[in-house]
Amino acid sequence: MKKGIFITMEGPDGSGKSTQIELLKAYLEEKGYDVLITREPGGTRISEAIRAVILNREYSEMSPVTEMLLYASARAQLISEVVGPALESGKAVISDRFVDSSLVYQGMARGLGVENVYEVNLRAIGEYMPDVTFLLDLPAEVGIARKKDQKELDRMELESLEFHKAVAEGYRSLHTRFPERIEKIDATLPIEEICGIIKGRVETILSK
Repeated sequence: MKKGIFITMEGPDGSGKSTQIELLKAYLEEKGYDVLITREPGGTRISEAIRAVILNREYSEMSPVTEMLLYASARAQLISEVVGPALESGKAVISDRFVDSSLVYQGMARGLGVENVYEVNLRAIGEYMPDVTFLLDLPAEVGIARKKDQKELDRMELESLEFHKAVAEGYRSLHTRFPERIEKIDATLPIEEICGIIKGRVETILSK
């Protein structure tokens, strides 16, 4: 059976990933795909339990290394239990964040180093790298403004503006490193325009 397609959506908080994921899901279903949407950290019982620890605002003392290992652990379970089997059965998988988030948040913004974080995650992701990653590029100030109306921000969202600026810049740096895989899109564009760009890139992949 032909392996499915693996698409990841990345970007700072407030960049509109959820909206574009739902639009992409509808598009792929029209193409005849069985579509699975998942998120990181999360997507399985174990991974969701790890997510609750990572994002708990009471755990402000969490070290960057602990954070990195927890994300990698949640990712390993998600790949083993959900993403890997889905791709092997020919499904389209759309993930709200994947390993690029760790490279940016822990590798760059936390200062652990991209290569170090990637090395830790190799065992978690195995052979499963995205066919394409859509980076919704957004200034940190805009993302924070979009999030301000939430009832309660999680531990990562509560980080300083400087941290969120480092994340936004880190994503741009990652796009420079992997331009063939990562499609950078201005997240301040109209929703329909962003969706059109995403559909165009996915259409190119599906036609190969």
